Amino acid sequence: MDATEKHDLPFVDAHTSLVAAEPDAVWRAVAETVRRGFGHRRAEAVARLLGCADRTVSGPWPPAEGSTIPGFRTAAAVPGRELALTGSHRFSTYALIFRLEEAGEGRTRVRAETWAAFPGPAGRLYRLVVIGTRGHALAVRRMLTTVRARALQGRGTG
Repeated sequence: MDATEKHDLPFVDAHTSLVAAEPDAVWRAVAETVRRGFGHRRAEAVARLLGCADRTVSGPWPPAEGSTIPGFRTAAAVPGRELALTGSHRFSTYALIFRLEEAGEGRTRVRAETWAAFPGPAGRLYRLVVIGTRGHALAVRRMLTTVRARALQGRGTG
């Protein structure tokens, strides 16, 4: 199930990285990067401040459909193929989707897609601050760099 089908959200951006590892190793690295990036007290505080629907860690990790971390609920978790996270808060409804595909010779292409709606004046201002400053793009690129490093080091084993 694709997270964008659930919310019919507008496309925001996508970032891609080529990783010299098999899809299953990259998927585990994606799951671990997401858990470590969002599954801590500071993320819980930000989730509370923004009024996120999901504010705590619940369910299994690596993720299964319905498990949560602050700011996100797992909409789809297909090992080696896709991790789709959705969420909402007072300024936005969004999806962050990691798609993995074999790229030949033990390599995997990982694509991080962001889909989001920013309703009303407060949402437009939030979009300007988060997307317009390129802060979101920098954060996603950093996540992909971390995914690559974890997959290459054999970390992210769950």
